[in-house]
Amino acid sequence: MSTYCEIASGHPYHGPYHETEYGFPVESESVLFERLTLEIFQAGLSWLIVLKKRQGLNIAFNNFDVDQVASFTQLDIDRLRNDSSIIRNRLKIEATIYNAKSIASIRRSHGGFANWLFQKKTLNREDWSKVFKQNFKFVGEKVVGEFLMSIGYLEGAHHENCPVYNSIKALGPVWFKNKI
Repeated sequence: MSTYCEIASGHPYHGPYHETEYGFPVESESVLFERLTLEIFQAGLSWLIVLKKRQGLNIAFNNFDVDQVASFTQLDIDRLRNDSSIIRNRLKIEATIYNAKSIASIRRSHGGFANWLFQKKTLNREDWSKVFKQNFKFVGEKVVGEFLMSIGYLEGAHHENCPVYNSIKALGPVWFKNKI
C-alpha cells in the first residue's frame, strides 16, 4: 500500500499540501479552523475532493474568520447549500458554524484555540477524541486524528524517509517534543 508521501509527490493538489502544510506546526486561529473544517468535510469523501474544493470553502467561509462564520445565519446555510464550489453537506456546514462559535468561546476562556490545544498536548488519541466531542460537532476519532496530525500534534503525517519529515522535525512539532 502506498503512503501519502508517495501518492503526493508531484501531484498538482496533494504535492503542495504535503510539502508545505501537512504536519507542519500551526498556531493561526484561521488556519487551525480551516484544517479542522477540511477534515470534517473530508469525512466519507476523498482528500482530493476536499483539496479541489478548498478555494471554494475558503471563499464560502470568509477565509475561516471565526467571528464571521460564528455569525452565520440560516440564510447563510441556505446560500452555502446552493454553492456548487463547496461540498454542500448540510450537517457539515452547520457543524462548521457551530465549531466557529466553539472556537470563539475557547478564545475567551483559554486565550485562543492554539493555547487550548497546547494545554492538552499530552493527551492520547482517545482522550483527544473525547475532548473534541465535548466541544465540537462532526468530530469522530478519524477526523480528530487527521486534524492533529495535520497541525503537528500527532506523529504520522510523513514517513521518516520523506524529505519533508526532517523539515517538520526541525520545527519542533508537539509530537516530537512529547517524545523527548
